Amino acid sequence: MAKRVITTLEDDLDGTEASETVRFSIDGAEYEIDLNEANAHELRQAINKYTAVARRSAGRPRSATRPVTGGSDTKAARAWAVANGIPVSARGRIHSEVMERYAAAH
Repeated sequence: MAKRVITTLEDDLDGTEASETVRFSIDGAEYEIDLNEANAHELRQAINKYTAVARRSAGRPRSATRPVTGGSDTKAARAWAVANGIPVSARGRIHSEVMERYAAAH
């Protein structure tokens, strides 16, 4: 049996049928909103005032409160967390709260 799934976007502002999902970010937070053509144009016009004079940046912005660490700090932070009974995985990324606690302790 065949199955057909139809996804219809609804404009998040006025509830009409949306034509696209607009993605944008500000202050390190990423957003997406479903909009019809008119509302998407209005959003782009409003943002264009600022983007026209702004400069593009490469990569993702870092949070001012997040400690910047290198690979050796990661090993030390993981060892510190284990020694202090803080759950942390043996591999992979260390949660930012653990890194912040490590930075505060050192």
